[in-house]
Amino acid sequence: MQPRRRTTTAATILRSVLDNGPVARSTIARLTGLSAAAVTKQYAELADLGLLREVEEARVPRVTVGRPHVPVDIDVERYAVCGVHIALTHTTLSVVDLRGRVLHQDREPHPGRSPEAVFQGILCLLPDFLRDHLGDRSPLGIGLATGGWVDPERGVIVRHSQLGWRDVQAREALRQFGLPVHVESHSRALARAEQLFGDQRSRNSMVHLFVGNVVDAAIATAGTVHHGPRSASGDVAHLRLEGSSVECPCGRRGCFQATVSDRAVAERAAREGVIAEPSLPLLLDRARAGDGRAKGLLRERARHVGRAVGLLLDVINPDVLVLTEAGVVHLPECLDVVRAQVGDRAGSVVPTSFGRDVLSVAAGSVVLDAIYGSPLDRCA
Repeated sequence: MQPRRRTTTAATILRSVLDNGPVARSTIARLTGLSAAAVTKQYAELADLGLLREVEEARVPRVTVGRPHVPVDIDVERYAVCGVHIALTHTTLSVVDLRGRVLHQDREPHPGRSPEAVFQGILCLLPDFLRDHLGDRSPLGIGLATGGWVDPERGVIVRHSQLGWRDVQAREALRQFGLPVHVESHSRALARAEQLFGDQRSRNSMVHLFVGNVVDAAIATAGTVHHGPRSASGDVAHLRLEGSSVECPCGRRGCFQATVSDRAVAERAAREGVIAEPSLPLLLDRARAGDGRAKGLLRERARHVGRAVGLLLDVINPDVLVLTEAGVVHLPECLDVVRAQVGDRAGSVVPTSFGRDVLSVAAGSVVLDAIYGSPLDRCA
């Protein structure tokens, strides 16, 4: 079998088991259109690499003569991946298994805002974190995700407007651990996570919209996440919102990020006396406790987000738009407000599949995407 064909076959089998496992090899052949011999051969190689395993406890006896069917599944006991998500005020470290499930996560405040301070903090924390939480698993790599403009080919954070970073050599900063390091924007990482582990409609065409301190998007068509020249696609921070007069650092008014970012909403809530200090988690706590003013501010943000969602649906027309936004994750009524802004396309708007684990899944999926895309290369 030619190397490229062999790699494609291995990836096809691995994805089929991810979707359907535990599953018999004969069923994999039927689902993928591959020959039984090809499935058996590639299964053996993937099992040797520790990615697949037989599920002996699920053995199904046959009523006819011959060897009983032994289902196979993703091996989640041998390996895991390490995730590092850099937000405005903190870093989230995680251990994620090969099915995209978060096994453990810790959130640590930045010791400073400079790239040197943030990465020094990560370098200090990561060895103990992995020792304490990997268990018997071995790490397959480190995935780093963050907002803004990220170039995964070079492993560089080109621009993070909220942190004030430019051209940060993120991959190089984590090389000392001796593991493969993959770097990506959190929106594109979450788009791939949805395609692997989440809403199956995302496998054809989708938009993933991330609304946090950074507001950005990822676009996928024909199953491929678009990067654009130098991976600069997805910048929606300065999308003009009708009904907003908020001043943006760019000098204009009504820009998307300046209107709806976590920091902007929390600062407004603090100015109006809804919370004692500008903190979106505090605002969410007040809203969940039934505070009407807190709910009102989050619903207002949802209305602005809904207007932007409507624009993206009109321009791109994806099968599904996946929204990661704290109000939508924690308060179902916020999703209703967003959907009300898009009318008959409301059914196309869904919340992230990963709930409160979304940042950890984003970081872990940077590695998992590489593994599922080319398992023989990434795990050899």
